[in-house]
Amino acid sequence: MFALARLLFMGFIVLSVIYICLSLYSRSKRRVKLGVEWDEEGMEGDRDAFVQEGLDDYDGSLRRKLILGVYVVPFVLMCVIIYLTNFA
Repeated sequence: MFALARLLFMGFIVLSVIYICLSLYSRSKRRVKLGVEWDEEGMEGDRDAFVQEGLDDYDGSLRRKLILGVYVVPFVLMCVIIYLTNFA
């Protein structure tokens, strides 16, 4: 039982690091795309406000929620492997 708890704890730590890195990478790519969109369309006004508004929209987007799959997919896969090993 202790081995399972240790595995889950270490897995959570590793997956958290992966989630943070992936989230920061995705957000920075979105920031760059918004800056390029601003430059290509030749918009007037405050560029930083445009980028911030775009990032606020990104925070509620589906892509942001899909990144949480970093936690779900390995957990489900581990459960399936344990089930198949023990009961099938």
